[in-house]
Amino acid sequence: MAYEQNRLAAQGLGAAGGVLAPATRNRVLRNTYWLLALSMVPTVLGAWIGVRAGFSLFAGSPFVGLIVFLGVAFGFFFAIERFKNSGIGVALLLGFTFFMGLMLSRLIGAVLGLSNGASLIMTAFGGTAAIFAVMATVATVSKRDFSGMGKWLFIGFMVVFVAAIANIWLQMPALMLTVSTLAVLIFSAFILYDLQRIVNGGETNYVTATLSVYLSVYNVFSNLLVLLGVLGGNDD
Repeated sequence: MAYEQNRLAAQGLGAAGGVLAPATRNRVLRNTYWLLALSMVPTVLGAWIGVRAGFSLFAGSPFVGLIVFLGVAFGFFFAIERFKNSGIGVALLLGFTFFMGLMLSRLIGAVLGLSNGASLIMTAFGGTAAIFAVMATVATVSKRDFSGMGKWLFIGFMVVFVAAIANIWLQMPALMLTVSTLAVLIFSAFILYDLQRIVNGGETNYVTATLSVYLSVYNVFSNLLVLLGVLGGNDD
């Protein structure tokens, strides 16, 4: 499972008085959606290459694999934040999504080993798309302010993250199911939280916005796939 969406990075400044014009907010939201859709291409490509090559950072030492993963991920975070206002930032973001596709390939390969694996992947994809559509709609039309969820979502994320790391060594099926269930709920809420920030003018850079939303979508999909694989997988 991935980690928190680099939410402590500096945010772009708004227009005079801290309020963005509606046209600017709409442009950021539209560009975020377009870049998010584009980011699925390197993700799928990375997953396909990883499945074909049998890629896995955790095949040897889980601890070393975890350190390498975090090092590469946070290296991308730093670079994307540094170049977020240029085309280099877009290229780095797409490179990061390719890396995340590679990281997803081990799970994809395991699910494809089930007789109904392809169906489970499509179900997870459909479920993720439905969750995103619902959260995007609520973020756009709701008058309720969800900004107060940020602190609680971060705390929930940290609990899930620590439990997921511990389970790399503990290998407890019940804990894995609990972590995946909580992760789906928490990252679904993060989608709502991040999209409403864009709608309300709290995020002015579409590269940064896309990174946050992408990681939430990625985590929803991967954890849905874990749940479906464990609870609905067919070995026949």
